[in-house]
Amino acid sequence: MTDAPAPHDTGKWRAIWILAAFAALTLPLMPVQAILLRTSMRAARRFPHWYHRQVCWILGIRLSIHGAVARDTPVLVVANHSTWLDIPVLSAMAPVSFIAKKEVGGWPFVSQLARLQRSVFVDRTRRTAVGETTSEMTARLTQGDALVLFAEGTSSDGLRVLPLRTSLFGAVMPTAKGGAAPAHTVVQTCAVVYGELHGLPIGRAERPLVGWYGDMEMGGHAWSLLKAGPLDVRILIGPPVALDAFADRKALSRHLEAELRQSVVRLLRSIPADAPVVVTTPSPELARPRAVVAKQSAKWT
Repeated sequence: MTDAPAPHDTGKWRAIWILAAFAALTLPLMPVQAILLRTSMRAARRFPHWYHRQVCWILGIRLSIHGAVARDTPVLVVANHSTWLDIPVLSAMAPVSFIAKKEVGGWPFVSQLARLQRSVFVDRTRRTAVGETTSEMTARLTQGDALVLFAEGTSSDGLRVLPLRTSLFGAVMPTAKGGAAPAHTVVQTCAVVYGELHGLPIGRAERPLVGWYGDMEMGGHAWSLLKAGPLDVRILIGPPVALDAFADRKALSRHLEAELRQSVVRLLRSIPADAPVVVTTPSPELARPRAVVAKQSAKWT
């Protein structure tokens, strides 16, 4: 009679299988996407969507999507951000590209995948660089792309929505100087909540296992999460609203922030769509998760 494998060993072999399957899927397909970028922009937009659906299957991510990203029109999707998993999850939701921070463009291998998906990189520390990025955003929206913006500017623990940064909103407003998004551009919110692990609700104690924030090291966090097990992810997409419905970027930001907070609360508490939701704006000292909370992730490694 043989002994059953220890839970620790089971998790390790699960992570190894995921990494092997990911490499077997990804490496042969990278040249395919590179060719599509040169030969068929329509196919190049849609191929990452199919690819990331396979990635989510490999990772054991089960998606529950309510609503849909508008089609046949330029769309700015504003999403909350809690983990690196948001990239495959949102790309599996719809054919989209991402507005990413400049640092991502320097990460080994990840930067190649981001460029193959036509990500737009922004250096938020330089005002002139933000202007260059907004010009690229405008051009991409003019082409009819759907762009995902993590407007909080950083990731959180997934239990809150941080105050949105408005600098990139101003450039795409129809009244912006120096060019703006097409008049028929719409904006939609997208709330993402990681609800269950192995079919059991993720509580506050387990939240650092999923959320990647504060001073967490990416490699160790990814390894722990790959070992952990299947995840159930819920997505709530808000209705499309024309950009020209807002007087300025601050009005747009207030609308998006309030809608995102309501959507996250609905998903976390399983509140029906027709039930009223009252949310409060976090105080400045509580708006961003404390760095000390990130240290809780050490017990999962």
